[in-house]
Amino acid sequence: MAWAIAGGSMRAAVTLPGLLSDHAVVQKSAKTAIWGTAGSNEKIAVKLGGVSGSTTAGSDGKWRIELDLTKVGPGPFDLVVEGANKITVSDVLVGEVWLASGQSNMEFPVKYANDAGKVIAASANSQLHEFQVGNKASPVPLDTCAGTWVVAGPATTGNFTAVGYHFCKKLQEDLAVPVGLISSRWGGTPVEAWTSLDALDTVPELKQGAERSKQALDEYPTYVQAYAQAVQVWETQYGRTLPGPADPSAYAGPNVSTSDWKPVPLPGSLTAVGLPDAGAIWVRRTMTLPPDVVAGHQGLYLGAIPGFDTVYWNGVKIGETKPDSGGANAVRLYGPPHDLSLQREGVLAIRIAFPMGGAIMPGPMKWGSLTLDGDWLGKVEKELPPLTAEAKAACPKPLMKAPNPQDTAAYLYNGMVAPLTPYTIKGVIWYQGESNAGRAFQYRTAFPLMIQDWRTHWGEGNFPFYFCQLANFMARKPAPAESAWAELRDSQRETLSLPNTGMAVLIDCGDEGNIHPHDKQTPGERLAAIALANTYGKQVPFAGPTYASMAVEGDSIRLTFTHVDGGLVAKPLPAEYVPTSQKPDVKVQLVRNVPNSQLEGFTLCGEDRVWKWAEAKIDKGTVVVHADGIAKPSAVRYGWVDDPICNLYNGAGFPAGPFRTDDFPEITHAAKF
Repeated sequence: MAWAIAGGSMRAAVTLPGLLSDHAVVQKSAKTAIWGTAGSNEKIAVKLGGVSGSTTAGSDGKWRIELDLTKVGPGPFDLVVEGANKITVSDVLVGEVWLASGQSNMEFPVKYANDAGKVIAASANSQLHEFQVGNKASPVPLDTCAGTWVVAGPATTGNFTAVGYHFCKKLQEDLAVPVGLISSRWGGTPVEAWTSLDALDTVPELKQGAERSKQALDEYPTYVQAYAQAVQVWETQYGRTLPGPADPSAYAGPNVSTSDWKPVPLPGSLTAVGLPDAGAIWVRRTMTLPPDVVAGHQGLYLGAIPGFDTVYWNGVKIGETKPDSGGANAVRLYGPPHDLSLQREGVLAIRIAFPMGGAIMPGPMKWGSLTLDGDWLGKVEKELPPLTAEAKAACPKPLMKAPNPQDTAAYLYNGMVAPLTPYTIKGVIWYQGESNAGRAFQYRTAFPLMIQDWRTHWGEGNFPFYFCQLANFMARKPAPAESAWAELRDSQRETLSLPNTGMAVLIDCGDEGNIHPHDKQTPGERLAAIALANTYGKQVPFAGPTYASMAVEGDSIRLTFTHVDGGLVAKPLPAEYVPTSQKPDVKVQLVRNVPNSQLEGFTLCGEDRVWKWAEAKIDKGTVVVHADGIAKPSAVRYGWVDDPICNLYNGAGFPAGPFRTDDFPEITHAAKF
């Protein structure tokens, strides 16, 4: 904090939040907020684009001014703030500001998405800026966040959120105004972490879940300490104490002779190749790291190991799990070693202590985009005798998985949303739900609650909130089956009952073998179509056929739809498809559920509620659904599996989203936060 002396008194220097820094894009509105801190009761003057305003800081030093920028051009301008000192923020644009939030599919960067090289090379755009909010989980709401504004261009765009980039690029092209994107996202996180405690407290079951999640996080260090002490006592009593790691250079270095090491296929049992069931065992593998790891963006995942491990890359320790840091059977996920300059070629070596026996590495094992399944080498450092029955019975029970602060109720709202709420925005785009699929039914309460919560804290009314429906994912099944992912998609569909919301259907651009599909242009542009139509009044299609009503006609059901721009279309299905974008050159045969049907993806049931794949066809602007053996149909579902084959579109090229006409009990109905 800088200080200045004026008029014989000491005054605190005026400061601005990181959001109001060089290259910022501010919202063109009648009440665009500029705020910061200063000395108590200090007078503040603000100028931007020919518009000025003044105020006096409160007794707590906080101040806020709202500028009318409706008649101001795009800029760039200098934002000038004066109090005890003068601050000049350069290259400030006036345009449209959107917040992009959610979990890993919103976090997924341009540089790993489809056509990355081509997209990045053509991305120079002084009118498109992004502010990435630094990851921060906090027990209390914060006023500030880490991050800087970055201008799109070949040197920077690769790190932009891919969905957000394609969304903003489309808006910027069609509206011809500056577009600013605030990116606040964290992979693998539930919606409850993004919701304030004030909101969660209004729903009894979510309040109870929030209290449990906070208690688990607060109490876990005590459990870990007690577990570590119990392990130490047990090891001493039963002679299971293992020494600390031997000289790593003798096992983990790149130049170690491995002539006396055993081949070990992993994941799998180490005893199956003649290694002991208990003791200290090393495994190692020579490999070439993929670019996402070398760049420090992806962590190392080793699965749940029933022991304690230390991990080395070229002889340098990069991760460790001990009894006092989580214990045996905890899932190993080591973050990117940002403080280590990784050589791309080298040896990954892991020392595992198995004092409790059960020498196995069950996997899965991955380092970023690289799978670690395959041939390893193993060697014994120290062997322990088999466990006695008495020692086995007295062995401390493994700890449950450690709770993550970023999964704890309200912690991401506090650290990554609350600091943004003073910033004037146009709306929000959202891609999340994978982490809530196990509690899909409850999501129809939790997700709308979060939307309303954000709108309340921003105080800008029902601003636009547009979200992605979960894409198709996981192996295809030969028979209709219940699906938590289908139920999550349905909860997202139900959320459209909130005003000023929109949903981008992604049932046709997912990935059977990868929860992170590389097609991020389609989601971004579908979200942009929703915004262009509903926020900016453009006459453009923005949705696919949307279920409206059903009528039973003998042994068939007729369905009607809205958003049939250009009419209903049965999109031709390919003979082959790519099951995973990680291997785009590998294709497999598409096995249709109803080979002779015009439309795929429909199931039908009678009063027995047994679902069957159904034939479906377009008839006079509607869809007629029929299944052999069902004389009295009662309900229809479409796309109601994890990874459905679907081909109902409208003439504008948008797919129909999954839906159901029934209200049968959900398989996730009892699952609670």
